[in-house]
Amino acid sequence: MFFVLSKTLGIMLLPINLLIYIGLLGVILLLTRFARLGRRLMALSLVLLAICGFTPFGSALLYGLESRFPPWDASHGAPDGIIVLGGSIDADLSEAHGSAVVRTAADRIIAAAALARRYPDARLVFTGGSPYLVSSDAREADYAGELFESLGIPRSRLIIERRSRNTVENAEFSKALLNPKPGERWLLVTSAFHMPRAVGLFRKAGFDVEAYPVDWRTGNAVHPLLRFTSMANEGLARTELGMREWLGLLAYHLAGKTDDWLPGPPARP
Repeated sequence: MFFVLSKTLGIMLLPINLLIYIGLLGVILLLTRFARLGRRLMALSLVLLAICGFTPFGSALLYGLESRFPPWDASHGAPDGIIVLGGSIDADLSEAHGSAVVRTAADRIIAAAALARRYPDARLVFTGGSPYLVSSDAREADYAGELFESLGIPRSRLIIERRSRNTVENAEFSKALLNPKPGERWLLVTSAFHMPRAVGLFRKAGFDVEAYPVDWRTGNAVHPLLRFTSMANEGLARTELGMREWLGLLAYHLAGKTDDWLPGPPARP
């Protein structure tokens, strides 16, 4: 049920979509005796869309997430395993073209392959099914082996988890598949903006992981405040990505799927 709601109500409530709904409502009200309210709603929608699309607002949202976890410290030694979250491969397009199609977050796979070469004894896991409410039987994990093999990692080394539809299931199914032992060190490879939610869900599932953030979208603290973008190329996309993640953090916490609203690095002893 949570998955269905996230793919229906959750998408409808994204701020960018809400602003469009407000604008459309304003257009409809122009034809009624509430035309004055309609004009105000249209103006409000346009102004807020401009703020979301042209200003650094979206970059600032992402920076708040990306700065939560520092880069992984390799000085503590080799990990026992590497988990890379899906989200890079479009399974339906891959099925249609008969080859792996990577649309976003390619750094997840590239970084995981580099780690696998660096630590040849570490177990390598890819977890990802289909994130769509309605889809074919194609799954991201079915095409991951092809990509890792092209990066020098044999398919035989890759452990596949293909049933998960979202990050909650990534965590729960990976825990069941791998049965991590106390004292083992597992790296979690995902986009930096997604790391707080991912780590929180893995912790809730009882799977202690070390964050290995990749796929950064912002730079230092000043960068998000100075980056003005085009609405079509980055502005609205960054705002939607950031708002989706912040709302996801809130929704998952309220649903009891994470212990902290904004998970962060473990406290130092």
